[in-house]
Amino acid sequence: MAAQGAIRDNFDPAAPMKEAAMFYGLFLRGHAVDSLRKDIDVPRNVLEKWLRPKRYETEFKDNLRQIYYFRKRVLAIFDELVLNERNRARVQ
Repeated sequence: MAAQGAIRDNFDPAAPMKEAAMFYGLFLRGHAVDSLRKDIDVPRNVLEKWLRPKRYETEFKDNLRQIYYFRKRVLAIFDELVLNERNRARVQ
């Protein structure tokens, strides 16, 4: 349990925004938005596959869920940045 607490203690609340910004920078440099979305996202069926083995401890499964929700936050922020960029491009 101590290791999990250490992970949470070291968590940067701005990390999802920083990662989304990195992907957004790739988008601005011409990378395809759909390709970037695939790189960011973890589909629900993948999470379910990760959680299926009975041999995994609860703590490990909790970490997998945290990864899943982190990636979803990054994807939502990225999508918002792309949407704002597209709206800005139409207005100008």
